[in-house]
Amino acid sequence: MTTDKELIYAWDAYCGWCYGFSKTIRSLHENHPELPLTVLSGGLFIGNRTLSIGSFHHIPEANKRISQLTGVKFGPAYEELLSEGSFVLDSERAAIGFNALRSLAPDRAIYLASAMQHAFYYEGMSLSDPGTFYKIAMANNIDPDAVLKLLVDLAAVRAARADFAKVRQLGINSFPSLLLRNGNKLISLGGAMSIEEIEERLTQTNVLQNTSEEHCSLDNKNGC
Repeated sequence: MTTDKELIYAWDAYCGWCYGFSKTIRSLHENHPELPLTVLSGGLFIGNRTLSIGSFHHIPEANKRISQLTGVKFGPAYEELLSEGSFVLDSERAAIGFNALRSLAPDRAIYLASAMQHAFYYEGMSLSDPGTFYKIAMANNIDPDAVLKLLVDLAAVRAARADFAKVRQLGINSFPSLLLRNGNKLISLGGAMSIEEIEERLTQTNVLQNTSEEHCSLDNKNGC
């Protein structure tokens, strides 16, 4: 089926607000099978922003707000990583892993993104560790050996960087960001919010102008 409309979701595996938004975006996808969903990795922690989690002092307080507003839980293993502080946030490695999973099960991309964030934010697993993706593949009936091969394939690196470039081309600099493409027109539906709020925005796209929501920004002003 072809359509002139689609949803475009820009996220980052190490974005706490994306973790909080994960249930909403899954529900939206399930509520609107008529709207194809493209999931793009944003590249929040790449280049000189590939730093230890302890370098971002705002994260503990931001996590409290994320929990309060969205109800998500941060697991004890993740809290240990956060407290210890040396774990390196590397969005490129995470995006390569996401591409490996997505390429083998493209119709389940949003669920695989959620699985990755659960692995990190609840189980405290590294998204730079091939073993994490092996486990996610096994749990989702994806060939784990095929995933491991893709993790070291240069094509996967190129695909991850293509996602980053597409997100920049779309003018997105905070995550999560959800867009509606209607023909040649792109409409921002905003970021982290409830399913009721996002559904209302979707029905009012003809009058949407500015949006206000919680997100992880590249300048760090809004936390992550």
